[in-house]
Amino acid sequence: MPNNNNLAKIQNANQKAIALFHTLEQRQLIQPGLSEKELNRLVYDLAFELFGIQRYWHKKIVRCGKNTLLPYRENPPELTLGENDIVFFDFGPIFEDWEADIGRTFVTGSDPQMHKLAKDIASAWDEGKAYFDKYRNTITGAEFYAFTCSLAQKYGWEYGNEHCGHLVGNFPHEKLLGEEKTNYIHPDNHLSMSELDRLGHERYWIYEIHFIDRNKNIGGFFEQLVS
Repeated sequence: MPNNNNLAKIQNANQKAIALFHTLEQRQLIQPGLSEKELNRLVYDLAFELFGIQRYWHKKIVRCGKNTLLPYRENPPELTLGENDIVFFDFGPIFEDWEADIGRTFVTGSDPQMHKLAKDIASAWDEGKAYFDKYRNTITGAEFYAFTCSLAQKYGWEYGNEHCGHLVGNFPHEKLLGEEKTNYIHPDNHLSMSELDRLGHERYWIYEIHFIDRNKNIGGFFEQLVS
């Protein structure tokens, strides 16, 4: 049976993470001339101001320009946000021992392709969630990944990562569950996404959209809780 109390806790953590980036946008804090490191610190300081958060369960990622092509595991040289540029954030704050994971993309300037990308990834995420909600009791991770790659084609982009999401839970879920492909929305994960984890607990999924354009050297990233 689902643990509604745990689900409420993880949903609350992720709603706070969404509010963090909403405030970042409202205050217009993302400005050209800031380095990825400075943008990283800006989000860190805002999270502490709003929620007193200082702990994160994975490395804090800010990627500008051509670095937005790269998935999570890469560690490219630092770039500075330009006047007509794109940047994405991937942060995993911990709220009262429950993990959140949030990804958002912002555009400086008026480049139409960048703005289209930022819009498309949010729309594709909504389509993916609708698919997940309809088939969550039967789909495998591999099937959900294939559907997400088809969304990239539908919107005219390439999918930019080897998976499109992963588990979150009570910190530290990675130490408890490991790095097996079955803990990712991955083409090699042929288990139903509704199965319990190896400890017998309900699983909570983060869903990621990472669309890229290799010709223009840009990528966009959007992620949040889909469970």
